[in-house]
Amino acid sequence: MMNFQNYNRRQMLARTSTGFGLAALSGILAKSAMGKMREGHGQMSAAPTAKAKRVIFCFMSGGVSHVDSFDPKPQLKKLAGKSMPVAVQRTQFNQNGNVMPSPFSFKKQGESGIPVSSIFPEIGSVVDDLAIIRSMTTSVNEHAQGNYFLHTGFPFMGHPSAGAWMNYGLGTENENLPGFVVLQSGNAVTPHGGVGLFSNGFLPGQHQGSIMRADATDAVRNIRSQMKTGNQRAHLNLINDVDQSFAARTNQADIEAAIKNYETAFRMQTAVPEVCDISNESPATRKLYGLDSKDTQKAAYARQCLLARRLVEKGVRFIELSCLTENIGAGGAANPWDQHGDLKNGHSAMAHQVDQPIAGLIKDLKARGLLDETLVVWAGEFGRTPFSQGSNGRDHNPYGFSIWMAGGGIRGGTIYGATDELGYHAVEKPCTVYDMWATVLNLLGMDHEQLTFRYAGRDVRLTDVHGNVLTEIIKS
Repeated sequence: MMNFQNYNRRQMLARTSTGFGLAALSGILAKSAMGKMREGHGQMSAAPTAKAKRVIFCFMSGGVSHVDSFDPKPQLKKLAGKSMPVAVQRTQFNQNGNVMPSPFSFKKQGESGIPVSSIFPEIGSVVDDLAIIRSMTTSVNEHAQGNYFLHTGFPFMGHPSAGAWMNYGLGTENENLPGFVVLQSGNAVTPHGGVGLFSNGFLPGQHQGSIMRADATDAVRNIRSQMKTGNQRAHLNLINDVDQSFAARTNQADIEAAIKNYETAFRMQTAVPEVCDISNESPATRKLYGLDSKDTQKAAYARQCLLARRLVEKGVRFIELSCLTENIGAGGAANPWDQHGDLKNGHSAMAHQVDQPIAGLIKDLKARGLLDETLVVWAGEFGRTPFSQGSNGRDHNPYGFSIWMAGGGIRGGTIYGATDELGYHAVEKPCTVYDMWATVLNLLGMDHEQLTFRYAGRDVRLTDVHGNVLTEIIKS
């Protein structure tokens, strides 16, 4: 125990304001899992009408073609091989060809009759749970910038990821696990932009994303202790005392965040192996997700989806899933949906990887009564052009593309917005990444305009100075 006689009045006040006060606040938040109020920063609280508690973000890195997935355009078939009848904007590579119809068929699915591409037969079976937004837009047209914009609301590094914002805004429901987890498996790698996509930015360090390898012996690197538990606890207590003393003398809030991370890591040594142990999952559950598929990529992604459900059950606030690279016609390792050539084979392979696992996740959450309180978001950083790049690929298209949401207060079986008859530009109810995150925060019971953090002289937020809640896709 530290000797408080060594502190003067000013130091004592500094110590109790940055140490015991935050410790007490952390304990309250862990129990209530309600909104936070931080001294000197923006105030916010979870509304009593919150419809969701947690988010699973299925990030489709590379840019899924909307006209080949959830936004069929018969006009493309009529104009196949002809020049685009409208002006063509600059693309990433400017190797623009003629109108290219989808190589896939579409079929109306569910009671809602929403058409879904043949590459997503399993997701099509749960279409009545989806709200498909066909009028998403973005202001960037390159992978790294697009990834940052989608994750943080800004097209460059240094800002908090959406998962960090939500963990900051609502706190943790399980002090033994991180509130923001990024799952990887197989040959999945971090998308273009790097680990900054999962950063806490200027928020306290305990809100950063923690990467877990879903199929690794040690899901988190260096999680196994090299000490006996008692010795390690004593070691951490010593570090804690030294850090608290330094924090009191310097008023460095980052020290408090480091202490929290040390303590979480200590508790994770038991919690992570337990949550990653799927040996008690039934054969029916394994089959539902495709966990034992002969397609190793599909099986690896299925493990992420199953682990996402297990993390949801443990109260983890925000979970992001990572696509794996396919060997057939797919894009690069960091952006596997990026088919500038051979789109038919590439999109078929990528869809086969994620289709059954994601549909299985939705069905499993629903069967366990978890879908109502879990919001599933499916999105890539942009869409793809209705005209070809080369002979059989598509370039990036930021002007109109599709994403979808399910569960967590979403009105399923609905379509929001539309692109033009070519699938080139959003023309009906165009919306932005800011609108997407404003809607997610609303479903979690938060006002996106109130969730702020004082940084560089201004109150910064995930939605910057923009954002409108898409009320039409929310259950009344």
